[in-house]
Amino acid sequence: MNNPDELSVSQARERFAGALEHATSSHRPVYITRRGKRVAAIVDATELTRITDLAEDMEDILAAEAAREEMRATAEEPIPWDEVKADLGLS
Repeated sequence: MNNPDELSVSQARERFAGALEHATSSHRPVYITRRGKRVAAIVDATELTRITDLAEDMEDILAAEAAREEMRATAEEPIPWDEVKADLGLS
């Protein structure tokens, strides 16, 4: 492989096993290009899981910050956890 981190679609077809080995052993993506633009990637499954988990955590952080901002803007008080549990029948 010339540049093991980037392959054209046709190169990826021809060298799939090598690209897969590179992505899994280096824990770095191998980008697949079409007409010089990145269109896909071969990524180690463990790394993808880690990235997905981090993205989900970031979504939660952003949602919590948006909720806090809404509370600041409306001067709304948070509902006590004991009250939430009682309303849901969890206490």
